[in-house]
Amino acid sequence: MCSGRVVSCEGMSSSSHGSNSGESDASYGELRLEFLSSSSKSLGVEVEREVREDPPGEHAESLWPKRDGYGWVAEGVRNCYSKYRWSRLLKSWLNNIYLFERGFDPDAMRVERVSAVECVCHGRKGATADFFYVYSCMFVKLHVQLPFDNFTMGVLRLLNVAPTQLHPNSWGSLQAFRLLCRALSLEPTAESFLYFYVMRPRDPCSWVSLVGRSNSCVLDGFTQSFKNFKDGFFRVSMEAGNQPWYLDEGDVARFPLY
Repeated sequence: MCSGRVVSCEGMSSSSHGSNSGESDASYGELRLEFLSSSSKSLGVEVEREVREDPPGEHAESLWPKRDGYGWVAEGVRNCYSKYRWSRLLKSWLNNIYLFERGFDPDAMRVERVSAVECVCHGRKGATADFFYVYSCMFVKLHVQLPFDNFTMGVLRLLNVAPTQLHPNSWGSLQAFRLLCRALSLEPTAESFLYFYVMRPRDPCSWVSLVGRSNSCVLDGFTQSFKNFKDGFFRVSMEAGNQPWYLDEGDVARFPLY
């Protein structure tokens, strides 16, 4: 699914090309954009021209000191940084995805890039508003949408995990269970879902996997695991009191944010 806008990302960043390819790559990028423009005009599609250079401030972030105090997290998590530290890349991705449920006001949340030294296991330190991290594969491959519904928040709350602590394979099981309940005209609940699954934590802490209980699971697991998702995370941020969908009556988060 896409928003009806074609985005050309060719030749955006000079750092992505070799030293001898500048002129030919620039020509290719212009030809590519011209082709997209002519093709899109015949389809009545708007063409967006992206900024080709990353802001200097985003490059400078790589010199920031790394956060300490996360030795309890597996090395593959605490040393993985996001490709969405570049605002141009996140903007291009957002132009081609349905992130929010129909009818939901997207201004109630802010989708934000992360810094060059930010990891998915980090907490709120220094942030002025509540936020949580999400992986882009959740929306592209599994069609998760924001805001999370009561079923999703209930599963995260009972497991006591933040959204990015749950492995994408397990998000797939959660989505499949929701569709199964819909087909049977049943209301999915966190308790009924976790009747069929048990949690498999890891030490040191990385991603939590859900495994079907023996002789009781109603869904088959994925035959192949999600790969290449680790560097595709960004922030979803909310202003305090602006959109209380993620807060209960006592203003407590209805699922772990970090």
